[in-house]
Amino acid sequence: MTVALDTSGAFGADRADEKRLIRKVGYRLIPFLGICYFFAYLDRVNLGFAALTMNKEFNFTPTVFSIGAGIFFIGYFLFEVPSNIALEKFGARRWIGRIMISWGILSALMAYIGGVNSFYTLRFLIGVAEAGFFPGIVLYLTYWFPAEYRARILAAFIVAVPLSAAIGSPISGMLLGLDGVGGMKGWQWLFILEGIPSIILGLVSVFYLTDGPKNARWLTDAEKSWLTRQLEKERLAKENVRKLGFGETIANPDIWGLSIIYFGLVAALYGAGFWLPQIVKAFGVTNTQTGFLTAIPYLFSVVAMIIWSRNSDRSRERIWHVVLPMVLTGLALAASATAQSPQVVMITLTLATIGIYAGFALFWTLPSAILTGTAAAGGIALINSIGNLAGFVGPYVVGWFKETTGDVSSGLMVISVLPLISAVMVLVFGRFRRRELEAGEGSLGLARDH
Repeated sequence: MTVALDTSGAFGADRADEKRLIRKVGYRLIPFLGICYFFAYLDRVNLGFAALTMNKEFNFTPTVFSIGAGIFFIGYFLFEVPSNIALEKFGARRWIGRIMISWGILSALMAYIGGVNSFYTLRFLIGVAEAGFFPGIVLYLTYWFPAEYRARILAAFIVAVPLSAAIGSPISGMLLGLDGVGGMKGWQWLFILEGIPSIILGLVSVFYLTDGPKNARWLTDAEKSWLTRQLEKERLAKENVRKLGFGETIANPDIWGLSIIYFGLVAALYGAGFWLPQIVKAFGVTNTQTGFLTAIPYLFSVVAMIIWSRNSDRSRERIWHVVLPMVLTGLALAASATAQSPQVVMITLTLATIGIYAGFALFWTLPSAILTGTAAAGGIALINSIGNLAGFVGPYVVGWFKETTGDVSSGLMVISVLPLISAVMVLVFGRFRRRELEAGEGSLGLARDH
């Protein structure tokens, strides 16, 4: 079926107009959601920069820092599935707003920790508050975008993560220079000034976001009708192959397999990411220089994500577009563990970061291709929550080896194995679930009626 919009509000026969409709929706939603995720990720990982001075002030060992960095994901894990189901029940704009306001307040309160106990407690509560944000957005985007456009849309949203690190790293490094301003330390200003925008954006989202196409006053009746029909058509195609209720989803081995796959990717993401500022700082540079150097891998990742996701949509292929970045990540992390010079360390960690983010957005096209409705809400949240337990494991492994051996090399070598295992599992998943993936992706395996 070809779609076009004419001045009367009826549909014509020009596919270019369909793309203009998708761009219209994209321009309305993605920049705002991307900015929200920008600050979500910044509030999550600015701990790595605060550690450059905060750890010394409180005498935090590498293990204490690793537990504090990772305990966020325990709270995240416990409340992820209930949060995503609540989003489907109460609507995206209210629930996303609630999430952002609560995590912004708690992130700012990190400025007032007094030791290990308050450090652990606040990090855990931030995880509880943020639980459901990322999988909620992934689910929310399935309410708006047909499968044909989903990889590039997810990449356009998720590109906020490396952008957050690329832009936030220099800013975080410079904020550490505010020591003494207002009687506070630089790391305190870092938490306060990077937490306030999340609170503001949470308030704005309640008024700005729309729960679905049917409620969008900024779409014409014809646009609402076509988009709703197209998304319903894809939902029915998936359910004709295999319809799962929420209980069946929780017991579904595919969901657990995807969770383990995601675990390997997240272990690399946070195992390297939380420690990257300290790895760079060990080169003998200043805090500000650390911020700018840390931004380099993420700048390259932004470009890689966009190119790789567009290539996946253009070639109508998913599995290998997930597998190859995971292989690159594993091999590059292993190479960084054996590198001797700062230049080689930066090159290999840049390649690993490129692999992580290039595969990150593409991974989420897999569960969204086989799940619908409440099953999608619960399934996506479950995959994300279990996978994000690696956010505890990855940093802890690296921190334990650093405290035991004096450097992070052994820890990086250990976590390099995990994305390689994930790559093999993706190939197995693709082999045994080809029919479901084709039905869920529509044009990515079956001829679409254009």
